[in-house]
Amino acid sequence: MGERKKVLVTATNYSRLCAEAKRLLEEGGCEVIENKLGRPHTFEELAPLVADIDGVVAGVDTWDEAVFKLAPKLKAIARFGVGVDNIDLDKAREYGIRVTNVPGGNANAVAELTIGLLLAVLRNIPALHRSARRGYWDRHVGGELAGKTVALLGFGNIAQMVAKKLSGFDVAIVAYDKYPNAEKAQELGVELVGAEEALARGDIVSMHLPSLPETRHMMNDERFALMKRGAYFINTARGALVDEAALYRALESGTIAGAAIDVYEREPVSADNPLFKLDHIVTTPHTAAETEETYRRVGLVTAQALLDVFAGRPPANPVVG
Repeated sequence: MGERKKVLVTATNYSRLCAEAKRLLEEGGCEVIENKLGRPHTFEELAPLVADIDGVVAGVDTWDEAVFKLAPKLKAIARFGVGVDNIDLDKAREYGIRVTNVPGGNANAVAELTIGLLLAVLRNIPALHRSARRGYWDRHVGGELAGKTVALLGFGNIAQMVAKKLSGFDVAIVAYDKYPNAEKAQELGVELVGAEEALARGDIVSMHLPSLPETRHMMNDERFALMKRGAYFINTARGALVDEAALYRALESGTIAGAAIDVYEREPVSADNPLFKLDHIVTTPHTAAETEETYRRVGLVTAQALLDVFAGRPPANPVVG
């Protein structure tokens, strides 16, 4: 492979959860520079790190032309996950940077957290947890999942896993997808419908669409108004899909009963986000994919992708290049 390559890892907990992947890179002649922040980097934090890096194992930091201009040696970005909306793919192509991802690598983890958030918001579990720890004995009359209709916006790998996991909860499931997989829907007992019908029928609406220019702010005032009064909204996909101001208005006005979200329009999310002032929303810090199993699996795939690029071999799962 020639000279020693420098690999920046912006995914978190790399040494602890991706020890095999780190060893693979080091045995392949790479120096690994890890994320010491425990969260995504801002541009100002990335700027001094990228001048002499050859590859990146990228979390959800923004990788665009402003960064590429500072990284003349950068040859490959291996996205630690599937979504690449945080990477300017056109500019990566222009700068000769290969981009890969790991389709399906985190699907089970995200599906499981989706179910967890769904149950948490239905029963207001976080608030009850805080109450009990303070020695209070607050009551909250929540709702049961059984008998509800769950609407999935998007029906890819993660949504299909959510549908499979929900099959034992005695729910009806409808799904919208621009390119629906009718065979999988039939197998999982899911009814395929249009987007507006999904919103109107769902007691719980769960977002699983990709973040694309045409899906930006798909959930806006108009779409929240289509939901049942008393319905719940879940988002473990991408923050850009939702107009957060519209979500705030829908929650504050009682248009919807509650929400649970793992992703935000701007990340890392600010502590003064207006959504955090509301009681009927459950929030987590873009952690849906973070399980030990996912880290090991995705870590090995991304490490190998970088080694393949450095060695002149075609990497698995190319997005650019």
